[in-house]
Amino acid sequence: MAIIYHNPRCGTSRKVLQALQDRGHPVEIVEYLKQPLSREALAKLIADAGLTVREAVRSKEALYSELGLDDPAVSDDALLQAMEAHPILMNRPFVVTEKGTRLCRPAEAVESIL
Repeated sequence: MAIIYHNPRCGTSRKVLQALQDRGHPVEIVEYLKQPLSREALAKLIADAGLTVREAVRSKEALYSELGLDDPAVSDDALLQAMEAHPILMNRPFVVTEKGTRLCRPAEAVESIL
């Protein structure tokens, strides 16, 4: 079973989902914009992927700079709080399999956990 934290409007997320399905993996799809993750769940997902919180924030979103999150002095806790309040700030797609957790950007990163 694979879990994908998915945004259907994102081309990379759609590509990763298709790769999972093409490989015959049963997939649980979590549309995180409709089912936002708690701060604790975000922190675990990010840590399991081996990333820093800042690496998991979608800095391309206008909201990132509007909220002043581009300031290097912003703490991890503040970033997690912003991601919890504004799920669009979570980079995507994250995929969890029995082999690990990855932020699949680029989409080919999913191969390392299949």
